[in-house]
Amino acid sequence: MILKRIITIALVVIAANSYSQLTLEKIWNSREFTPKFVAGFKYLKDGVSYCQLDVNADKTFSYNKYNILTGSKISTIFSTEKLLVNGNQITVEGFEFNADESLVLITNGYEQMYRNSGKSNTYLFNIRNKKLTQISNKKIMYGTISPDGNKVAYVSDNNLFYFDIIKNKDVQITKDGEKNKIINGAVDWVYEEEFTMSKGFEWSNDGQYIAYYRFDETKVPEFSMDIYGSLYPKKETWKYPKAGEANSKVDVYIHKIGKKKSVRCETGSENDQYLPRIKWSDAGLIIQRLNRHQNKLEVLIAEPSKGKINVFYTEENKYYVDVNDLNIISLDRKYGYGNELYYLSEKKGFNQLWHKREGAIFGPEYGKSIIFNYDSIITNGNYDIDQYLGINNGLAYFTSGMNTPSERQLYSINLNTKELKQITTEPGWHSISFSPTFEYFVDNYSTLTNPSIVLIKDNNGQIIRTLEKNETLANKLASLNLGKVDFGSFTSSENVKLDYWRILPPNFDANKKYPVLFFVYGGPGYQTVKNAWAGGNYLWYQYMASKGYIIITIDNRGSGARGEEFKKMTYLQLGKYETQDYIEAAKYFGSQAYVAKDRIGVFGWSYGGFMASNCITKGAQYFKAAVAVAPVTNWRYYDNIYTERYMRTPQENPDGYDKNSPINHVDSIKGKYLLIHGTADDNVHFQNSVEMVKAMNDKNIPYDAEYYPNKNHGIAGGKTRLHLFTKITTFLENNL
Repeated sequence: MILKRIITIALVVIAANSYSQLTLEKIWNSREFTPKFVAGFKYLKDGVSYCQLDVNADKTFSYNKYNILTGSKISTIFSTEKLLVNGNQITVEGFEFNADESLVLITNGYEQMYRNSGKSNTYLFNIRNKKLTQISNKKIMYGTISPDGNKVAYVSDNNLFYFDIIKNKDVQITKDGEKNKIINGAVDWVYEEEFTMSKGFEWSNDGQYIAYYRFDETKVPEFSMDIYGSLYPKKETWKYPKAGEANSKVDVYIHKIGKKKSVRCETGSENDQYLPRIKWSDAGLIIQRLNRHQNKLEVLIAEPSKGKINVFYTEENKYYVDVNDLNIISLDRKYGYGNELYYLSEKKGFNQLWHKREGAIFGPEYGKSIIFNYDSIITNGNYDIDQYLGINNGLAYFTSGMNTPSERQLYSINLNTKELKQITTEPGWHSISFSPTFEYFVDNYSTLTNPSIVLIKDNNGQIIRTLEKNETLANKLASLNLGKVDFGSFTSSENVKLDYWRILPPNFDANKKYPVLFFVYGGPGYQTVKNAWAGGNYLWYQYMASKGYIIITIDNRGSGARGEEFKKMTYLQLGKYETQDYIEAAKYFGSQAYVAKDRIGVFGWSYGGFMASNCITKGAQYFKAAVAVAPVTNWRYYDNIYTERYMRTPQENPDGYDKNSPINHVDSIKGKYLLIHGTADDNVHFQNSVEMVKAMNDKNIPYDAEYYPNKNHGIAGGKTRLHLFTKITTFLENNL
């Protein structure tokens, strides 16, 4: 009986352990730990309902309308059973409604071009008469319905078109588009990557005009890479301006519907400059203009019929100015006129909300006019605003980590009284999406240890309904024997406070000594010390913790959410202070009784790969091993918008480039170094790793390397991530 009971208990323990242990296979090749999300969620124009995707019993999909307050289904907006081409149902990968929600633009068959762009089959579905129309007979880019619902603009083969729904015909606006020469209605590689934009056209609010970009890439140097898989590899070639090299000549045009010619805006395109945003407002077309050094930003208003511009706002900075989305509001009145702008700026040392207003009020009683022109700060605090969300009923809404930089909470400020109110209170990282009327918002929040919870709340922060709790995943995580996570800070020898999070091995014993693995990114304005769910990365950190490693990351100097000087002190010297801070972290944690100070390693990807490479070279005394994935090894190899924003050009700042690029310090390497890259990385080119390897070969420096054919900067697809992290894990187990 006792033996049987022992065997039964043993079997239960074995079964529990087999379920509760993380494996690389479970993390990187199964969907076992994938959070759920609210599929197809979109607010509807009435502000009190939303659209959500539901799976029907017959495996078709319905896009249904729900009441925000009750969650009750109101109606089916459209269903895939009605979406037929040649008698076959089409799939829905993306969809957008027009302004009155009578039409829906549907896309499928997506083919990626760059990181955020690609082309798709595009269809227009009339919800009222159930008619489905394909836009173009080939895949197109950026299909967008006009505000009046009569046309669909799109880009094909570097030219801008629109489909006239009423006349059932295509109209070609531009005709000079050509690969690697002229782009109309889209943007070039470097704009897309560094200004986080891709679509290069915008409908006016009344649907009578289209503003669009024209890029002349003729003088931009080409970059190429081989795509393997055939007897003769295919060569991909595109325009990629590296630091110090020529940019595209960029113009903005305005096309009046029904006219043959477009009007060029007078933005000064003959100058070496950037035009990182266009947006229509009641005042006209808003164009942002940035000089090449990116330290002078101008907000222009273009008059649509002639392209004449007026400079509404100018900001200069001794470092650089970040680009944000802006909207100018017209102040047309019975006795006056003017424009106003709410915007974020660091010009007082922290990223705060400002209000710019100018115009005139006429005094009919005495025949005079009063001119006003002022620019005032609204929030005026010693904290950074992360995202400005909008204004409603005298309240401005924004997110910030003002009390805890590792979190993001929602706040409001009264524009008159300046009363500040925190609306969300749950610890963690909150992503906020307001309804069109600002009565409600979706709060998608998580912590480092818990996946997303998605709630609908009213604008006071009261929970209305729960859309997703991810209970199944949360319970699965709770069943695992995971290491303790804590947040803290230490002060470096340079008297700099540095925040960190740390994962301890399960069953941690302070009397033992453990190796440390630092996870690093470190790039300007970014944070790794975030109380936010990190998915497979977090689970891999826990997996390594289960192997006996302490996992730590810090927010080095250059990180965001701590004011302008902390973020921008790395200006002209990317890598210098960030590496010093990780050396300080290695020294601090290496002095703790529970750390084996001769077993400290570092792992990073992209900018983090650059940092890991700097740590094993410039910090060779403190780091035993480093893993660098897709690293920049020489800033001269990276694109000009990003690099010059922080470093200026190599011609202006040669020492800043050379002294902080790891390729110039390979003879300092003492520890074990693993270098990993995808051969089809269009962002941080494989060239970075090839040249790093050459430098190490030339000096007979030992290293390990792994490359992934035809993989881009993300190195993913199929079992690639499993292979990648198996390689990294094995390397660390053998060398740290």
